Amino acid sequence: MNVQKAVDESLIEGVAPDVVCERFSNGQWARTSVPVPVEMALTIYVNDKELVTILCTPAKLNCLVLGYLYSEGIINSISEVTSMRVCEEDSLADVKLSKLEYTLPERRTLTSGCGGGVSLTTQGQKVDSSLEVTPAQVLPLMAQMQEQAELFRFCGGVHTSALADTESLLVVAEDIGRHNTLDKIQGECLLRGISAEGGLLLATGRLSSEMVLKAAKMGTPIVVTRSSPTDRAISLARDLGVTLVGYARGSRLSVYSCAWRLGLAEIENSNVEKIAR
Repeated sequence: MNVQKAVDESLIEGVAPDVVCERFSNGQWARTSVPVPVEMALTIYVNDKELVTILCTPAKLNCLVLGYLYSEGIINSISEVTSMRVCEEDSLADVKLSKLEYTLPERRTLTSGCGGGVSLTTQGQKVDSSLEVTPAQVLPLMAQMQEQAELFRFCGGVHTSALADTESLLVVAEDIGRHNTLDKIQGECLLRGISAEGGLLLATGRLSSEMVLKAAKMGTPIVVTRSSPTDRAISLARDLGVTLVGYARGSRLSVYSCAWRLGLAEIENSNVEKIAR
């Protein structure tokens, strides 16, 4: 490995730069060292009570904690947090809220995220937005997100998400967990005073129902991914008024709900062309 490249990689949060592996290529084995994403288990405590342990990438941990608390309805604004200490070495985040009577939610749902995340809420809020875009606006934004996926370029193995307006990216986050990237975006928005309402949420991974719930909580009416949404995500998006766009790659994309935001009439079941993907 190039020495300068190794130094550069070591400066990027969430990268273990020199992991030895045996590589098979062109019929030959060779020992080499490669960068890989770091995984950690971060335990969040709220008012001295253990809330949840999240498997995540150790980058923007303060954003992850704040975004998770917001998306789960534990806080409604950053003003409700009186103090927060995030210690990567001890793998914990200690959060104190102004509402001392806070009690832990009883119902928890294991999500489909890569890190085995836990969601405390299953109810979504409807998104009321008149935002409309065109494929010519969406696809370049996806290309911009790929260009800014720094951690993925170095070592792969992570998901990337971004918040954008119709012209440029506002916040970018990377993590081993798809849902963690959305929490990091929400947390950074809280810290920087950026409103996610009325924006576009871009992602590289599968869109499942908990991803749609987080997007709706953020108030983002359009969610775009390079991959596919699940059937439950599509059904939920239709109920909540969220436009889901999948397989946004190169010059193509597919719209699964609220297609009017991309200038289309809603799909009629009687006029569906079946295609093999």
